This record gives sequence, structure tokens and C-alpha cells, in this order.
Amino acid sequence: MTPRPQDLQATFCATLVDEWVRCGVEHAVVAPGSRSTPMALALAAEPRIRLHVQHDERSAGFLALGLALVAWEPTVVLTTSGTAAVELHAAVVEADLAAVPLLVCTADRPPELLDVAAPQAIDQAHLFGRSVRWFHAPGIATEAARGHWRALAARAYAEATGPRQGPVHLNLAFREPLVGEVRDVPPPRSVDGAGWAWRPPLQAPDDSVISLAEDFAGRRGLILAGPGSGHGEMVHHLASGLGWPVLAAPQASVWCIPGATIPGADAFLRSADHTALVPEVVVRLGGPLASRVVGEWTARTGAIEIVVAGPATWVDPHGTASVVLAGDPAHLLTAWSREMDDVTPVDDGRWLRSWQDMGAVALEAIDAVLAGDPVASEPSTARGVVEGLPAGGNLIASSSMPIRDLEWYVAPTRPLRVHANRGANGIDGVVSTAVGVALGSDGPTALLIGDLAFLHDSNGLLGIASREVDLVIVVNDNDGGGIFSFLPQHETVAPQTFEALYGTPHGLDLVALASAYGVAARLVDDVTQAVSDACASGGVHVLVVRTERGANLDLHRRIGSAVAAAISP
Repeated sequence: MTPRPQDLQATFCATLVDEWVRCGVEHAVVAPGSRSTPMALALAAEPRIRLHVQHDERSAGFLALGLALVAWEPTVVLTTSGTAAVELHAAVVEADLAAVPLLVCTADRPPELLDVAAPQAIDQAHLFGRSVRWFHAPGIATEAARGHWRALAARAYAEATGPRQGPVHLNLAFREPLVGEVRDVPPPRSVDGAGWAWRPPLQAPDDSVISLAEDFAGRRGLILAGPGSGHGEMVHHLASGLGWPVLAAPQASVWCIPGATIPGADAFLRSADHTALVPEVVVRLGGPLASRVVGEWTARTGAIEIVVAGPATWVDPHGTASVVLAGDPAHLLTAWSREMDDVTPVDDGRWLRSWQDMGAVALEAIDAVLAGDPVASEPSTARGVVEGLPAGGNLIASSSMPIRDLEWYVAPTRPLRVHANRGANGIDGVVSTAVGVALGSDGPTALLIGDLAFLHDSNGLLGIASREVDLVIVVNDNDGGGIFSFLPQHETVAPQTFEALYGTPHGLDLVALASAYGVAARLVDDVTQAVSDACASGGVHVLVVRTERGANLDLHRRIGSAVAAAISP
């Protein structure tokens, strides 16, 4: 008997979902809609999938991204057709640039409803352009294609997790009726029933790459550890063997190893040329740091730059790299560390101590300024969140000032897992990303965010009161765009025009806004204690810290002056 079209659609979707689960997919995010019904029902019927429903499609995309960030396994995100699919674009761009695996499924109208003014029918072919690793539109499910369904699912997974991991887009056309019965799912193709997905072979570094370590020995060097820089202990081991300092982004796991990195580098590199600190070699691991000062200073040194980037990224924003190595930094760190066994640290450790002494002086000056500041500030809030979050917790930092305040002014004393959407460096979707991280991981999770980023994605709180999630959101509320005060526009544009275009005060009560989503929210002064108490009690909390943009700018300038005075001869 010929299967009914609606049953073929249902079976096709059930087959994709089954194959993805066999490959390792555990989470799916669904934004409600009608045209996506066959896939939505298949995901809901699969007991091995944790299903998360999010009303807002843009938030759904970032929720899926946050879930994928935790385990680096693809998360499925599903929308209906039309502008609902377009809303995923920002999350897809971030996943592309940050190399986060996603299986992006957009429902579509059947061919006969395209280009005839049918509702919710837009051109969804290659909707996300070059931001996806692979695009495929299999068309309406047919009996003739049944034997290819598992291969399609396996390839989508493999493309998302391959040498250049990232988002994959499947545009799935469905014809009414949309509700059918699953019948005769094709059997798995492998002997043991596991998913059959292509995996690239692990590439061991060749001798020419390993031999670069020989060039490191005995030379004054500097390691810049950014997002995706590899295991922190391995970075620390390499640096210790060479006698080199490490400057790290908060997302780098080496950042959370006490004493492994140099604090306050952004502050002390602003203040002088520091001829004594100029390296001969700079090794960049992973993506760039948030500090523009550090990046520009190292580029001016004329040092030999060796970049170890992830396979999806070319990291050379200043055009100064001598060598760019694509691949997993962990493989290179392992190989290079073996070469360090018989190496004496450069200058018998004096080179490293000069950096450590500079960092200690800078940190002491920063501590003194913050300790003497009587009001809540954004740098002190960043410190409070880190100090209040239990060891092993997750910390998500929004772009703009939060990630910078962490990198510039915080010296962590306990292990934390830090995440940030620094692929595209945008402020949209940050709340949803944090919800995804919290849902996909164990232990408490905190988000440090500014007020505009919070407003951009307040819909990330939709339905959060009914989710089993522990999340503490700390919002720096300075009533507008604080980072713009640090840009030249602040000094050159008329004050009224600056406020209208850049300051953009919103005048909203963020505690009331969060409460409207059913979330416990309050104003706080003692951030450390508030975060600690919120983590201990569990659930979702929004803690709002009132700051002032002018005072924040003045504080950063006073910190810079204090550090400059402390390190001047």
C-alpha cells in the first residue's frame, strides 16, 4: 500500500531525529509554529531528546547555541517558515564565527506555494549565506528517497562537527496535512546501531611544526591565550617550561589557574612603551583577547608571531602573523610540551619575573582604587560575581564592558568555566545563551550583563520560571550604552547628540521588567554576597546593580592613572 504523504513526512522526520540521537545529539529547541509540525512532533516524541520550547525565535537560536557551548555537541533548533526562520540569523552568525555546532532546521512551504504570494512563504534557500558549513533542501519527503534519509541526517551531523565545526542549515519543506503517523522507520546502517557519521582523522602535528618549539627555547616570549586556546594546565606547563608570561582571556581555561597568568596587562601596557617587556616571540593560542591595547601593543613590538587558531578561524587582525597553524591547540601543546623537558627558562626566569612583578604592581594599584570607591562600579561588580560564584560554576559574560572588566580587573582564585559570544561580539541573545548554558550543565551559572544587552534579549526569560534551571543574572544598569563613553565620539560629538545616538537612556525599571517574567528580581549593593546567596538558594534570580556612566568612565581613568603612577620609575 502506498504510504500517505503525511505519514511519509512524519517518518522522514522521525528518521532524522533517530539518527541524530545515535550520533550524540541530546538537546533540541523548538519555536512554536504550524508548518514545522512534522519535525516538532518527531522531536517531542523522542524520549532521548531534551526538548526546550521558546516562543521567540531569535532567543531560541541563542538558547540552542548556549546548550551547544557546554558539551560542543550539536543542538537542534527548529522554526516555522517565513520571518521566523530569519530570526535565527544572528545566532547562526555567532555560531559560525565561534565554531559552535548547530543543526538549524527551518520549515518551508512546498514548491507550489512559493513565488505565488502564499502567506509565510519567503525565499529560504541559502538564507544564512556563507555562515553555515552546509545547506541542503531535500524537498518534500518521498518513498523513493527513503534509503537516503539516514545518510542525510548523518551528513548534517558530520558537517556540523567536522574539521570546521559550526552551523548546518536544513530547509525542510512540508505539505499539508501536517500531522501523520510514523511508519516503518528505516533501520540504522551500522552493525551496533550507532549513528553513522563521518569523522575526520585526528591530525598529529608534523615535525616542522613540532620543531618550532626549538626556536622558542632561550628566547623572550609571550603567550596570548584566547577562547579555544586548549587545556589550561597544558598552556601553563608550556609557559612555565619556557619561562614565558601568559596573558589570557576569561574564556581561556588557563585564566582560572591562580598564578598562571599576568593580571592588569591592559592597564600597565597603556601607560608606557615598556621596552623591557618587548618579546622576541609571541604565540597566540585560539581567538583574540578583548583588550585592544594588548593586541595593538604586541603587534607594534615586531616580534615573530605564531598563531595557533582553531580550524575554522584565521586569527591575524593586525596582519602581523609570521605563521598561522590551523588545528586543535591541544595537539600542538602536547607536542611542544614534550620538547620542554630539558629546556631552561629564558634568562633563568628573570624574563617571567619582570612580567609577574609588573602585574603584581598593577593589580595592587587597581585594588587600591576599587577599595577606595564608595559606590558600586562595573569593575567591582565583575569582581563580585567571580567571588560569589562557587568553584566549578559557569560564568557567561556579555560583550561590551562585562567581558572587558573581567579581563582587565579580575584575577580569579578558583576554577570557573567562562563563556562569551565573542564570535561576532554582539550583545543580542546573551540572556538566551546563558539559559542554554545553565540548562546544559551541572552546577550554578551566572551571567554578567549590561542593561542594553539585557533589554535586547529580555525575551530569553520567557517561560524560564517553569524551567528547571539555576541561573543568576547580574545586570549593570547605567541607563544606556556605557561603552560609548570610552570612544572618541564622547569627546567630539555635542552632548545632546551623543546622548541621543550613543548614550540612549532607556529609563526602564529592570527589576519590574524581570518580575513581569515571573523571576525573582531585586536591586543589590553587595554583589558577592547576593550572588553567593542566590546560587545557594537555586532557581533564577535577576540582581540589578545601579551604576552611572560618567562615574564609570572616571573610575577607569583613575585606575589607569593609578597604575601608571605605580609602575613609573
